[in-house]
Amino acid sequence: MPALDGVRILDMTQYEAGTSCTQALAWLGADVVKIEAPEYGDPGRGVGRSANKDYSAYFCAWNANKRSLALDLRKSKGRDLFLRLVPRFDVYVENYGPGVTERLDIGFDALSAVNPGLIYARIKGFGASGPYAGFRSMDMIAQAAAGAFSITGEADGPPMMPGPTTGDSGTGVQAAMAILAAYVQRLRTGKGQEIELSMQEAMAYYVRTRAFLGSAWGTRATGRSGNAGGLPPVNIYACKPFGPNDYIYLMPVNQGHWDALCAAMDRGHLLIDPRFETTRGRIENGAALYEEISNWTGQRTKIEAMETIAGAGVPCSACLDTGELHHDKHLKARGFVHELDLPVHGKVPFLGFAPRLSDSEVDITPPPRLGEHTDDVLSGELGLDESELEGLREAGVIGDPARFD
Repeated sequence: MPALDGVRILDMTQYEAGTSCTQALAWLGADVVKIEAPEYGDPGRGVGRSANKDYSAYFCAWNANKRSLALDLRKSKGRDLFLRLVPRFDVYVENYGPGVTERLDIGFDALSAVNPGLIYARIKGFGASGPYAGFRSMDMIAQAAAGAFSITGEADGPPMMPGPTTGDSGTGVQAAMAILAAYVQRLRTGKGQEIELSMQEAMAYYVRTRAFLGSAWGTRATGRSGNAGGLPPVNIYACKPFGPNDYIYLMPVNQGHWDALCAAMDRGHLLIDPRFETTRGRIENGAALYEEISNWTGQRTKIEAMETIAGAGVPCSACLDTGELHHDKHLKARGFVHELDLPVHGKVPFLGFAPRLSDSEVDITPPPRLGEHTDDVLSGELGLDESELEGLREAGVIGDPARFD
C-alpha cells in the first residue's frame, strides 16, 4: 500500500513553496485536496505567459496527484463549509502572503478549535515573527536573503541568480519532512501542532557548506568562484559540437581521481609532467592543465567524455540541459521519466520523484483542472446533494467542474 495511505491533507497553497510540499506528500500516498478560489484558482495556473491561463506547465509541475476543490473562503458559506471539512483531515498547509489567513480567520487557533489533532503548516518568506515578517517573498528573494546569490557567479563579477528554485521547492520538502515528524508525534500523543517555516531560513540550509567553510564563523563573506568548484582541474570543459550546454563538469578531488583521469584520457605523460605532479603544481599551472583537458574533451561529445571519465571512477557528468532531462537514457531506464496524457498538453514526458520505497508505490496522476473535484469532495465528505451543490454554485460559493467536460 502507499506509505501515507489514509493521511488526509487540506492544501491551501499557491505557486511553488507550498505546492511542492503537498505534492511530495501526495506522491507518498496522502490524499491531498487543493482548495482554490473559484474564479482564478492557484495563480500558478497561469504562470509562463501561456495562452492557457488555467493549466500551465508550471502548475502541472507541482500539482500532480491532487484533487481540486473550488471554494470561496471570503463568503461566509464558503468558510463554514471549509470548517466542516477540517475535522475530516489530518493536515492543513498554506503559503499565502502575510496576513491573508488572519483576514480569513482560518489561523491555527480557529482550525484547531474544530480539530485538536490538526497539523497546521505555514510557509512564509521571512517567517511569522521578526522585523521582516511582513515582507513578501518569492523564490529568488529567499535565495538572495539566504546568501545563495552571494556565492553564485564569477569571482570578479556581481552576485548571480542561481538556476534551481530551491528557495521554493527546497522549503517545500523541508515542510513535508516537518509534517511527517509532527504526524509521527501525533500518533504518540494524539495532539496536533503548528509548523512554521521561513523560506529564508530553509534556503540557508542549502548554503551551509559554503557558509561554514568560507565565512570563518561569520567574520567574512565566502567568495564566488564561478565554475571552479574546487582545486584544479575541477571545472567545466567544452565538448563538441560546442553548443550552449555542450560541457562536462569534472570533479577529481583526490590523487586517485587524478591518476584515473589521466589514464582515462590516455594522457599518462601528465602524471610525470613536473607541472602537474603535485596538488600545488596543478594549482600553480591551472591554466595549462585546463588547456590540456579541454583539448581532449573538445574532440568528444559531452556524453562520450562523461562515459569515458566517469566510467574510470572519476566524478564527472555531462551538463544536461532541461530538455535533455526529459529524454535522458539513464533517467528513463530508472523509471524517473513518466508519460502522462494531460488535458491541454496531450501526451508529455513528466519528471518524477526521487524517493523510492520498496514497500510503497504510488502512480503519478494528472494535476487537476480548477475545481475538478468540487462536487466529489463536498458530496463525499459532507454529504451534500445535487440541489445543495447547485445552490452553492449559483451563490458563487463553489466552482463548476462541468466547464471542463
